[in-house]
Amino acid sequence: MLARRRLAAFAVSFALPAMLSAQSRAGGGDAAPPAADERLLVAMHAVSSHTILDWVKELASDRFEGRLTGTRSYEAAAAWSADLLASWGYLPAGDAGTYYQRFPNPYTLVLPGSDLVLHVPLAGGGEIQKRYVFEQEYYPGSTSDALSATAEAVYAGYGITAPELGYDDYAGLDVQGKFVVIEPEVPVPPGPDVDTFLRWRPYSFHDYKMRNAAAHGAAGIVYDYFIVNPNAAFVRGLQWVAAGRAVIDDLFAGTGRRHADVVAQIRRTLAPSSFPLGKTLTMKNVTEHHAEGVGSNVVAWKEGADSELKREAIVVGAHLDHLGLNPVLMPGAHDNASGVGVALAVAQALARAGVPLKRSVIVILFGAEEQGVKGSEYYVAHPFMPLKAIKAFVNLESVGRGERIEVGSGRDYPQICAVMERVNERFVHRKLSASTNANVARPRQDAAHFLWAGVPSVSIGTSGAPPLPYPTYHTTRDRWDILTPEIMEDLARIVFLSVVELANQ
Repeated sequence: MLARRRLAAFAVSFALPAMLSAQSRAGGGDAAPPAADERLLVAMHAVSSHTILDWVKELASDRFEGRLTGTRSYEAAAAWSADLLASWGYLPAGDAGTYYQRFPNPYTLVLPGSDLVLHVPLAGGGEIQKRYVFEQEYYPGSTSDALSATAEAVYAGYGITAPELGYDDYAGLDVQGKFVVIEPEVPVPPGPDVDTFLRWRPYSFHDYKMRNAAAHGAAGIVYDYFIVNPNAAFVRGLQWVAAGRAVIDDLFAGTGRRHADVVAQIRRTLAPSSFPLGKTLTMKNVTEHHAEGVGSNVVAWKEGADSELKREAIVVGAHLDHLGLNPVLMPGAHDNASGVGVALAVAQALARAGVPLKRSVIVILFGAEEQGVKGSEYYVAHPFMPLKAIKAFVNLESVGRGERIEVGSGRDYPQICAVMERVNERFVHRKLSASTNANVARPRQDAAHFLWAGVPSVSIGTSGAPPLPYPTYHTTRDRWDILTPEIMEDLARIVFLSVVELANQ
């Protein structure tokens, strides 16, 4: 690896001036002066995995308490990020001359004291209580109401009532005052029959499932979606938990049916298969809901130098938020302090180089991605520049682990991806692949809202890290020590040089 990186650095030191001069000629202007090429070269080499990792460590530390949008801890992380951008000369592009774009964002704090217990009756009387273990077997609901109840559990498939589709998981099922066990998503895939999926799509949202369960009188939800997930509606009088495999298997034990078989049958027949499970649970959630919550995006920019092209922009973005305390720290190092770290490294390199770019550059650190990609949705509805002026949006999502770089929607927007591929092939030499994106499922990344608005957008991730013996996605174990610092450095260099080329084309 060391030999490869030294060889790459040697190649860069000779090839970068020639490449940038050639690209400037290709854009119709004069060749960039050697001094500008040298500054770009120095700035690229100055991108450091040590600096990026230090930023990630800070964002994932106890200080920012998991960065749940709406909390004071998130606002502290936003201020920390804005201060860095300001120190590099970026101008505010938020509300009223600030770096912050505010938007309504209710949030729920998850406090200690949750519980999930299965009551197993004994033949001679009495019962055994099986108490499930936090994180190993269940999570308290991230948007649950603060409640405690003991109730019967019933299986309600996907939790969908769709008369126009001739489908109702609740038909003939008594769930009043009971806990419903339901699946995420819908029983049809996003492809290849997109038209069919689009008819089902409204029922795939967590918000819908919560509200529909409450409308049928359920006291709570056992959600077969085993991650910490603040992307669901808060419904007064409804509590829920995210259930792991042990919980689901225990609930199906003795019913004569295997959970996997029931789900497969629903998907195959598109017919409900709901039934009482004959089990009793105690569910307790301790939460604090803040309906008045306000979130923020951090938005900063550098104005372009060309009198006409400065009205257009290249956007670099990443979501700043994570899951907060649920009820213990969810650090969010890979998801997505790594993306913020790379975005900041790109911003710093552009400032350090000091080379005027024709187009403007906008840096956005989004809030509330984990709460339903609300920050990017708000930005797209209230952009700093008209959306048609954005010539490329590069979104950085979970880019801290692995050896490979993946450019989502890269095949859909080759004018962006080709630049990255060329930069990578000449200077960094990582394995880089591009994919296409039908973009029809519920939005899961900030790029989705930009894509729906017709903005040329790619979303970059990384992969190829050795497997870990425990899950890290939306868990307490998404810590900085699982990361691969070198991939963040290499990606920041690729994005930095790509932004320079895209801004000057």
